[in-house]
Amino acid sequence: MLTLDVDELLFEIKDGAIKNAGASNKAATVKLYDVSAVDVREFGNDRVKLAFEDDEGNAVEVALFEEEAHEVARGLELVESDGASD
Repeated sequence: MLTLDVDELLFEIKDGAIKNAGASNKAATVKLYDVSAVDVREFGNDRVKLAFEDDEGNAVEVALFEEEAHEVARGLELVESDGASD
């Protein structure tokens, strides 16, 4: 399941083209649940791309710099070690 919440979304469709309407002050939050596939790969010279997909074909990709990727790895290790003590 994918949820998408876009603040201040307004667009126009004219002659088959979609165009932003209004100010360019948009912000969005995307959440993907029930992930069934994960891919980790290099992205450019200094980033890592994490790609997540569910069984419905919804996908989210996140590109992280090396330090951010290390923070994710450390967070996963902490969660795993906390769960092992239960």
